[in-house]
Amino acid sequence: MRSIGLHVPSVRLQPALRHSLLTASLLMAGLSPHLHAAEVPANVDGKRIAAANSEPGNWMTTGRTYDEQRYSPLKQIDQSNVGGLGLAWSHKLDIDRGVEATPIVVDGVMYTTGPFSIVYALDARSGELLWKYDPQSDRSRAGEACCDAVNRGVAVWKGKVYVGVLDGRLEAIDAKTGKRVWSVDTRTDPSRSITITGAPRIVKGKVIIGNGGAEFGVRGYITAYDAETGKQDWRFFTVPGDPKEMPKGKGMEIAAKTWFGDNFYKQGGGGTVWDSMSYDPELNLLYIGVGNGSSWNPRIRSEGKGDNLFLSSIVAINPDNGEYVWHYQTTPGDAWDYTATQHIMLVDLEIDGKPRKVLMQAPKNGFFYVIDRVTGELLSAKNFIPINWATGIDLKTGRPIRNEKVAEYWKDPEKKARLIQPAFWGAHDWQPMSYNPNTGLVYIPAHIMSAMYQDVDGAPPRSKFKSIYQLDVNTGMMPEDPEGLRKIADTWTGKLIAWDPVKQEKRWEVPYSTIFNGGTLSTAGNLVFEGTADGRVVAYAAETGKKLWESPANTGVMAAPITYEVDGEQYVTFMAGWGGAFSTFAGALSLRAGVKPNAQVLTYKLGGTARLPDINYKWADRKPEPPQLTGTTAQIDQGRELFNSSCSQCHGINAISGGVVPDLRTLSAENHQRFLGIVYGGRIPDGMPSFQGHLDLQQAEAVHQYLIKRAYDLKEQLAGAQKTAAK
Repeated sequence: MRSIGLHVPSVRLQPALRHSLLTASLLMAGLSPHLHAAEVPANVDGKRIAAANSEPGNWMTTGRTYDEQRYSPLKQIDQSNVGGLGLAWSHKLDIDRGVEATPIVVDGVMYTTGPFSIVYALDARSGELLWKYDPQSDRSRAGEACCDAVNRGVAVWKGKVYVGVLDGRLEAIDAKTGKRVWSVDTRTDPSRSITITGAPRIVKGKVIIGNGGAEFGVRGYITAYDAETGKQDWRFFTVPGDPKEMPKGKGMEIAAKTWFGDNFYKQGGGGTVWDSMSYDPELNLLYIGVGNGSSWNPRIRSEGKGDNLFLSSIVAINPDNGEYVWHYQTTPGDAWDYTATQHIMLVDLEIDGKPRKVLMQAPKNGFFYVIDRVTGELLSAKNFIPINWATGIDLKTGRPIRNEKVAEYWKDPEKKARLIQPAFWGAHDWQPMSYNPNTGLVYIPAHIMSAMYQDVDGAPPRSKFKSIYQLDVNTGMMPEDPEGLRKIADTWTGKLIAWDPVKQEKRWEVPYSTIFNGGTLSTAGNLVFEGTADGRVVAYAAETGKKLWESPANTGVMAAPITYEVDGEQYVTFMAGWGGAFSTFAGALSLRAGVKPNAQVLTYKLGGTARLPDINYKWADRKPEPPQLTGTTAQIDQGRELFNSSCSQCHGINAISGGVVPDLRTLSAENHQRFLGIVYGGRIPDGMPSFQGHLDLQQAEAVHQYLIKRAYDLKEQLAGAQKTAAK
C-alpha cells in the first residue's frame, strides 16, 4: 500500500506528537491510521522490497530493489522538463567529511547517514529533521579506517533502522523515536583494525553486514544477525584461518587449498566484504563482493603462489545458513588491490538468443563481467577502460590473461618499479553504477588512473596505523614538487561510461577532469543522474549522454542519487560532501577537483526555488607559520618516511591535505609548540588518535622536522604564485 501523502505541518515536533497529529488527521479524513506511515514508520519487509515496482515512490533498500539495478520507474521528471529542476530543500549534516550514503525513503520519511555513522530521519517533503541518532563512534579509530570516516547508509525493516558503525558495531534504532533498540559488536578480534563503512542489507529477517580493514591486516567475513534481537545467526569467512586447524565448511575447504605458508594468517589474509551485496529471492541466493588481500604483495602474503580464494571474488551464499554455493574469482592471486567489492546487479538478459539470469559487475580490475547467477559460469568479459595488467579474459577458464612483464612486480629480481593501469582505486570503485532496462545500458562511474608498483624487502609487521598502501608495496605515486604532481594529475581522470552488457561495448561516454565522481541513477524518464567531483549535480539523456541539466553543489559529490515521490511529486536527492580515500590519502591530486568538504543533503524537484546554502570552510586561508628548521637531512628524510607510512592515510602523501582534515604544513605557531602533546595526546573529537607507543620521541621529532620543512616549501610556492600573479 502506498502512502496517501497527508502531511503534518512543518514545525519542529517531538516524534510522539507528530505521530498523534498524523493519526488524528487520518481519522478526520475517514481513513485508517493503520497505514505504513501512520502506525509503523519504516514498515518494510521482504515482500514489500520484492514488490518495490508496485510502489515506485519509495526507495526501500540500498539499490531500491533486491537486484540493485538502481533504476526508478518514476517518469514525472523526463528529458522534456528536467531543465526545470530546482532545489526543493537542503539539510546540513553535522560533520564536514566524506559523504557516501544512499538514502532510504519510506512513506514520506528519508533515513540517511553522514560521517561517523550519524543517522538522520528527515521529512522527505521538506527536509525537516524528525530525529537524529549519533552512535558515538569511537573517533580515535578513524586512523584505522582506510578511507575516511564515511558511511554508505542504513537498512530498514519492520519499524527499525539499522546502521553499521565505523568502530565495528551494528545497531538497530526505533524508526519512530530514533532511540537505540539493540547493539552488537561485529568484530572477531578487537585488537585488529576492523571497521564498518558499508550499508547493511536485510534478507528474510536477517541483517547482513560485512567489514573493512584489509589494508590494516584483518580476516574478512560477513555476518547475519536476527533483525529483531541482534542475535548472530551465521558468519561466513572469506579467507582461511589458522592453517594448523582443519578448515570449517565447504567454502573454507576450497579456499584453504589455494593459500601457502602461514604469513597470511599472521597478517590477517584480507578479503573484507566492505560494500556490495545483492539478493535473488527466486533462487534464494545472496551475492557478496570480496576485497583485496592482506598483504597486497603475494610474495609476502602467500609465498607468491596460489589463487588465494576468496580474494577479489563474487561468492554466492545461501542466506538461510551462510553456506557456500559457488564463486567466481575476478582476479586470482590479486596483487594490485583489485577488489570485487564493487556494485553487483542482477538482470535478466537475452544472450545468444537465450534468456539468461545474469549477474553483472565492473570491479577494480577494469573488466566488465556478465556471469550466470545460477551457476557462476562466466558468460562474457571485456575491459571498459584501457588497461595494461592483462590482455583479456580466457572465456574457457574464466581467468585473466596476465601481462606478466608489466603486472608481476613481485617477481622482479631487481625490484624495479612498474607502471600499472588501473591502479589501486581501480577502473571503478565503490560508487554505484546503474542499469536502465529501456536502453539496455549500464552507467559506470569509471576511473582512468595508473601508479608505480614496486616490491619491497621482508614482511613488515602489522600495524594499526600503517596501511598496505605504504607497507608491502611501494606505490611511489607522488613526488613533492608541484610540476611532478601536475603531470600525474593529468593522467588521473574520470568518465561516465554507458556500457552495453550484451555486446560488451561502449555506447557513449562523458569525460571528467579527475577521478572519484559520483554513483549513478537511471530512470524511466530516460535520464541518468550523477554528481561530480568538481561540485556539480547533472542529468544526462540515457540514450546519448547529452547533458540536459546541471546545478552547483558547493562540494564534491561521490554518492549515488536516488529519486522518490511524495504527494504525487517526484524528487531527486543527492548526498553531497567531499572526502573519502582520494581526498585524504591523495590530497595533492584531489585538489584538482577544486572543492571543499561540505556535508549536506540536496533535494530537487520541478520548479524548486530553495537557495543553495553558502559554504563555511573552517580551514580557509590558513597560512604556514613554521618555526626555525633545525633538522638534518637524514632526520628530515626519516620524518618523510614515517609521515607517509603513519600519517598520510588521513593527512595526505607528502603532507599535502585534500582539505578534509587539516593540512599540517599550515600548523599554527601554537600547534608547532605543542606538537608532541597533539601526537601523543590525540585530538579525539576530530578523530586524531594518540600515537603514543607507536612513535618514540626521536621519531616524533623527525616527523615534526619534516612538516616544518614542508611548511617552508609551501611558503616558497605561495610567494612564487604571488609574484606570478603580480606580473
